[in-house]
Amino acid sequence: MHRGGPAAAGLALCLGVLAACGGSSDDASGDPAAPPTVRGTAPQSATGSEGPRSPEGSPEGSLDGSALRGKVIVIDPGHNGGNASHPSEINKQVPIGNGSKECDTSGTSTNAGYEEHAFTWDVSNRLAKLLRAGGAKVTLTRKNDTSVGPCITERAAVGNRLRADAALSVHADGASASGHGFHIIEPIGVKGHNTEAVPASLKLGRNLRDAYRSGTDVPYSNYIGEKGLDRRSDLGGLNLSTVPKVFIECGNMRNAGDAGRLSSSSFRQRIAESLAKGFDAYFR
Repeated sequence: MHRGGPAAAGLALCLGVLAACGGSSDDASGDPAAPPTVRGTAPQSATGSEGPRSPEGSPEGSLDGSALRGKVIVIDPGHNGGNASHPSEINKQVPIGNGSKECDTSGTSTNAGYEEHAFTWDVSNRLAKLLRAGGAKVTLTRKNDTSVGPCITERAAVGNRLRADAALSVHADGASASGHGFHIIEPIGVKGHNTEAVPASLKLGRNLRDAYRSGTDVPYSNYIGEKGLDRRSDLGGLNLSTVPKVFIECGNMRNAGDAGRLSSSSFRQRIAESLAKGFDAYFR
């Protein structure tokens, strides 16, 4: 996300052995975009034919994913690959419950050119695969990384239509290069829209924050929020969500340290594993 501009006993949920920490901004040299993901079909592995492995190359471990079974989860990969070349479409104003905002934005990138939309697409597909392995029913808000949008209104509507048990919008920040670390963005109640979902959203945010911090060793953001949490009422994806939903800024793509980690395929797998544990904890 570019700041200020244009997520039964014995059932195994595959999770890898975790390694080095990361930050919140996209970086170059990432994997090719994963294939389209739609509800009911598991995405292909984004890490090659051998499947995900830990950064040290050891096989994945396992986590009891019984709490995930049957849960409906919506993952929203921020932005899209076609946004930057269609400014008139993504810049149109849409209602967000307490005003209006752009339909979508093009996102940010690392200094080396790794785009946020590619990062969010990769992480979201990895996460969806893990959650499905635990028995969850997962839907992504977009089907590829080459189209335009969808608008923030539609991203929220996907979860609402499915009456999702939880939803997460995946992003990486584009703040000043001196800023580093991750943060969760939680909703503030907007009358007539998301107020009933706010308490559960706050619980979801804390579970995901704790799992991300523990699983990745990425520190809390040093430039926004408090203890890895920030609350906003200017994001349509949160304002219009009638189901529990938060955003995560996985790191700052404009920070060299964060960018290096976010650009790593093995670290993106670690991000997905950590977030999967956060969902598992939330449903317990």
